[in-house]
Amino acid sequence: MSLDEPPQIPFLDLTDVTEAVREEVLTGWTRVMDSRAFVGGRAVSQFESHFANLCATKEAIGTANGTDALHLVFRALGLGPGDEVVVPANTFVATAEAVVLAGARPRFADVDPETLLLTPPLLEEAITPRTRAVAVVHLYGQMPDMPALLTVAERHGIDLVEDAAQAHGASWGGRPAGSFGVAGAFSFYPGKNLGAFGDAGAVVTSDAQLAEKIRSMRDHGRVGGGHHEHALLGTNSRLDTVQAVVLDAKMSRLHRWNSARRVLAATYGALLDPVHAPLVAELPGSKGVHHLLVVRVAERDQLRLSLAAHGIGTGVHYPTPCHRMAPYAGYADGPLPVAERAGREVLSLPMYPGLRVSEVERVAALVNETVARGAFA
Repeated sequence: MSLDEPPQIPFLDLTDVTEAVREEVLTGWTRVMDSRAFVGGRAVSQFESHFANLCATKEAIGTANGTDALHLVFRALGLGPGDEVVVPANTFVATAEAVVLAGARPRFADVDPETLLLTPPLLEEAITPRTRAVAVVHLYGQMPDMPALLTVAERHGIDLVEDAAQAHGASWGGRPAGSFGVAGAFSFYPGKNLGAFGDAGAVVTSDAQLAEKIRSMRDHGRVGGGHHEHALLGTNSRLDTVQAVVLDAKMSRLHRWNSARRVLAATYGALLDPVHAPLVAELPGSKGVHHLLVVRVAERDQLRLSLAAHGIGTGVHYPTPCHRMAPYAGYADGPLPVAERAGREVLSLPMYPGLRVSEVERVAALVNETVARGAFA
């Protein structure tokens, strides 16, 4: 690129959201250093309270990362050998990974061809006599039909767990992600809508007993406030105090940042060619947060190269469905054609609160021009 060309548009830029909280975070970190409370303490409990309010749940339990959050939920529910958990094949590997780490078996389900999310009929089809739970994934920051999925789960007597790792602040019918199932698991990886300055996660639930169990299990199974009383088989998955400071600072800005994402997503939707580069659909009941802006393109890899030649960054989420990955192939009962086709077509375009509408217009114009002409670089 020459100096006369437009500036590069990255796939993700965390500059604005980081600078917005710089002073508040530095002040908070100073308080942590002065208090010497580097594990737990007021900063963690304050964040947990605020995050529970955001999710409209009674409890939030900070964890070291989102994978641990899911894993702890499955273990706290008593899942183990012989139990199955329905998992949509189109998801980040951590969803299936957490099931296997808990000792259970993922039962992979296909997804809707328009939303690429789990649907009630697909869940119904996947349930067997050994099914104990379903992991409903709010992929890309959008939610499936939660009341209908919950109805299916309740009819079969299975637990519904929300993998809300990409859906901070999303809602269905005004009800927040994380508040529908027996528990919801969130990741605060730095690139998430609510991202830490490192790894972090949380479980939300309104089940007091489940919350107490997870709170114990994340801290080596300690109970009763005693340092040497270990009643449960636990692990070390506590939320770092410094990350709690970062997350609390960002949470007050999350609504504004999510609103900016919705404007950008609507702009993409109005401009992109609906035939050659359709957006992954969002259901009417969902108020998504557009963690990712995903289009489907037959010549995905070629388009990605062409956009890169024009200084535009992209991502792919996710090229290989979980049931086609080596560690999980043994759990697959057969092909899942929608997820498999999507893996070949999905392309994530630039999306972050600091992205300008003019930049979206440029990206959309290049996508449309390229796919319409088949003019791949």
